[in-house]
Amino acid sequence: MTTAQVRRYGVAVTAGTLVWVGGLLTVGANPATSDGITIGDLTGLAFQLGLFALLRVQLRTRATSRVSVAMLYVESVLLALATTWSVLHAAVPAWRDAPWLAVLDACWPLSMLGMFVIGLKVALAGRWRGLARIWPLVAETWVVVTIASMILFGRGVGEWVGIAHLLVGYTGLGIVLAWRPHLTDTGS
Repeated sequence: MTTAQVRRYGVAVTAGTLVWVGGLLTVGANPATSDGITIGDLTGLAFQLGLFALLRVQLRTRATSRVSVAMLYVESVLLALATTWSVLHAAVPAWRDAPWLAVLDACWPLSMLGMFVIGLKVALAGRWRGLARIWPLVAETWVVVTIASMILFGRGVGEWVGIAHLLVGYTGLGIVLAWRPHLTDTGS
C-alpha cells in the first residue's frame, strides 16, 4: 500500500466520521421521526464506509500480528452486516421493527467491540509507529467510553461524550493516517 493510498483512506475515515457527527448533531442518536431515522442511518453509513477504509489500511499494512489478521476479516464481516442493516433500515421504513432486522442491528455494537480489540492489537503489535500506533486504541475505545458514560451520567451526557470521542478519536485517526502515512510502514 502506498503512502498516497494510506492518505486517501485516512481522509475517508475523517470524512465518514464528520458526516456521522453531523447527523448526530442534527437528528440525535435516537431520532423521533422517520426522516430523522433515515438521516441517522445514512450518516452512520458514511462512518461505516470510513471504517472499511481503516480496516483496509490495517490489513494491507499488516498493522496487527499475523495471528490477529483473522480478527480483521471477522471485523469486516461484522461491519458488512451492520452496514447492510444501515442501508435496509434507512431504505425500507416498513422493515424497521422486523425481528430479522434486529439480528443485523446487533452486528453494529459487536463490530464496534471488534474495533476496540483491533485497536489493542495494533498498539501491542507495534508495527505502526508513533501516533499511528496509539491513535487506533484512542479511537476504538469509542464504544466502551460512550456506553460507560451513558451508564454513569445518563443518555444525554453519554451522547455528547460519544460525539466528542468520535471527533477526537476517529477524526484524529484519519488525520494521522492522512498527514503521517509513513508511520504505518507502507514502504513507499
